[in-house]
Amino acid sequence: MHGRSLAEFGHLSGRVRLPTGHLTVCGCVAIRGGDESSDWLDFYVPLGALDKAGVAYWDGRPFFRSDVMDEWLAAIGTETFTSTSFSLGGIGFEVSGCTDASAPAGRMPKTRDIGYLLPRGGVLHYGAANT
Repeated sequence: MHGRSLAEFGHLSGRVRLPTGHLTVCGCVAIRGGDESSDWLDFYVPLGALDKAGVAYWDGRPFFRSDVMDEWLAAIGTETFTSTSFSLGGIGFEVSGCTDASAPAGRMPKTRDIGYLLPRGGVLHYGAANT
């Protein structure tokens, strides 16, 4: 997916190889705020695609969650950070709007309903969901 295409169309669809090895559909949508500090980039794999690939994503906890998928998404965010810095990444099911970059005030929350990718001193740290 190319940044120029995303800027032009706002929403892109594609295919991605899941950590299970299955090739499946995915999407990416840019959500523009009033300024750059409130822009969001959402990358997602539809639940139906996860079902078809046999990826378990709900184990009775309050939120849909897959440790395998969360780790995989965190790796994608970490790789993205090497070329494009960002102030906060959220990992999990429908995390857009769950928090904003100012909420953690630069510190990893101790209790996390979602996973966090949080830069500190130029290094990206991942805190998995732990509730």
